[in-house]
Amino acid sequence: MSTELPAACRRHTVGVDLLPAGPDDRPALEAALRGWNALRVARRGEIVDSLAHPAVLAWSEGELAGAATYVLGTDACELLTLHAATRLGGVGTALLGAVQQIAREAGCRRLWVVTTNDNTRAFAFYQRWGLDLRRVIRDGVDASRRVKPSIPSVGSTGIPIRHELEFEAIINRR
Repeated sequence: MSTELPAACRRHTVGVDLLPAGPDDRPALEAALRGWNALRVARRGEIVDSLAHPAVLAWSEGELAGAATYVLGTDACELLTLHAATRLGGVGTALLGAVQQIAREAGCRRLWVVTTNDNTRAFAFYQRWGLDLRRVIRDGVDASRRVKPSIPSVGSTGIPIRHELEFEAIINRR
């Protein structure tokens, strides 16, 4: 495993070690993303292969406790996936903080993420982290469902999945 993360990210947070994913981590990352149904992410009517992008991994006692994949652009960084093995333990916060720091140090102006209207826990999480609702793509899931038909019509909380919501944070002012 490589240890090339910004200094602010190389810390033990909530009992986890944050490390960038390296070639040796691919089987564990692939298994985790498959379990989270996040190997392929559909948003904005496109499909994105999560494994084709960099990732930060949270390890705890030799077990993968969470992962975040991201797409680093010249002006913006997209948080593509963010998953923690357990909720409310601080792993998601640590991973988001690491991706935000990577994006900031790369000179990105903003960090953004797309989720669906049924993901109410994500709304609260992103807003606590300073991401604001930037736009709602009404019926946007229809376009994403065309490229990923496995997207269910109703979420686990009984809310119909119809709209895509984009959250963003300005991380570098120019």
